[in-house]
Amino acid sequence: MIKRSIINTAVPTQAARQHAKSLFKNAMKTFFYFFALLLFSFCAIAQEKHQFITGFEKSLRSTILGEQRKAWIHIPTSNGGTENTGKGRYPVIYLLDGDANFNDVVSMTEFMSNAGLCPPMIVVGILHPARMKDLTFGTDTETPGVNGNGENFMLYVEKELMPYIDSNYPTASYKIFIGHSVGGLTVVNTLVRQPNLFNAYISLDAALWWNDQQIVKDAKTILANTNYKGKTLFMAMANRMERGMDTTQVQQDTTEGTELIRSNLEFIKDISKNKTNQLRFKHAFYENDDHSSVRLIGEYDAVRFIFDYYKLKIYNSELENPNFKLDSLFATHYNNVSKQIGYLVKPDESQVNGLAYYMLRQKQFNKAEALFKLNVSNYPTTANCYDGLGDFYLAKGDTIKAIENFKKTLSLKAIPETKEKLDKLLKEKK
Repeated sequence: MIKRSIINTAVPTQAARQHAKSLFKNAMKTFFYFFALLLFSFCAIAQEKHQFITGFEKSLRSTILGEQRKAWIHIPTSNGGTENTGKGRYPVIYLLDGDANFNDVVSMTEFMSNAGLCPPMIVVGILHPARMKDLTFGTDTETPGVNGNGENFMLYVEKELMPYIDSNYPTASYKIFIGHSVGGLTVVNTLVRQPNLFNAYISLDAALWWNDQQIVKDAKTILANTNYKGKTLFMAMANRMERGMDTTQVQQDTTEGTELIRSNLEFIKDISKNKTNQLRFKHAFYENDDHSSVRLIGEYDAVRFIFDYYKLKIYNSELENPNFKLDSLFATHYNNVSKQIGYLVKPDESQVNGLAYYMLRQKQFNKAEALFKLNVSNYPTTANCYDGLGDFYLAKGDTIKAIENFKKTLSLKAIPETKEKLDKLLKEKK
């Protein structure tokens, strides 16, 4: 039996909407101001139409674990924040300790995707009735009374939760696994033992000390004999050291308080020794953060690293040069993005549309036409793409092609403004 409930909502204020309108009205000096504000106003309009929903809860019966399990799920606002599967396909973040991390990661990924730093992503926050049982493996002599069931928990994730998410939501093939503390232990253990389960792994101040650093010891051999091509790992470490100690000195320390960072540094050493295994790897030490605060900054830096190829950069000189082919820039960039992420990613329709209209206003007709046509090619069933191409032909004085594209627009969607333009052209033609 599956249950559903909304877990968090927020409505944009009138002041925020008025601020967005004011910004849009006053800034047009360069394309970058124009483009940023276009995206901002687009988001503001979307928020006026849709109440923002952080996520909803699902409860499903696990045969493997023999109990009811819950997860919090966020669908990107670009999909309306709903369970509707008709608007796109999105990478999925599987997030351990969902009750503690879910809202932070949702807000972060929404911000980053709106800024063009990463794709919109589904977030699945996994809840734990017994956290230490789920996220540890075997027993630890320093933690009596805890019998880790991590192998079975990950079997549940692999065999029940992930297939359920893929069957019911608009998922793409790319998957990210995030864990903090003993959740980080689970992330590292999964990377080492089941590298093909996820594409990218984010370990945040992982408790690799567990069971006398068993995973660190096992990894020494496994890292040397496993091909991690196409896999990414980001490790964040907090400052858990005494005053005046650095990451070199701490490796000679033997006190219990530094065991976590020492185990992480030992694991990082072994990764560095095995660069031929093709693991894409980065680690960061956050001197001014502790075990709790490192989570958010580590997650942000990790997503930036994972998707460092994602953002499209357009320079003013390229905008001003009438011979520069913006459509080719889009095609090359998104071909690379698709290759990196492993599935087809198209340029955002709104982004291309906004740039096309800007070029049209600048009288750069070749660029404008190429961009409008790029949108039609990428989104042949989207009415707005043909409306934009119709506006281009109207501006050029080609009424026959303008009429043709406005008719196509209306065949896909009833847009009052398009009908007005078409009626006017047909009346003038008589």
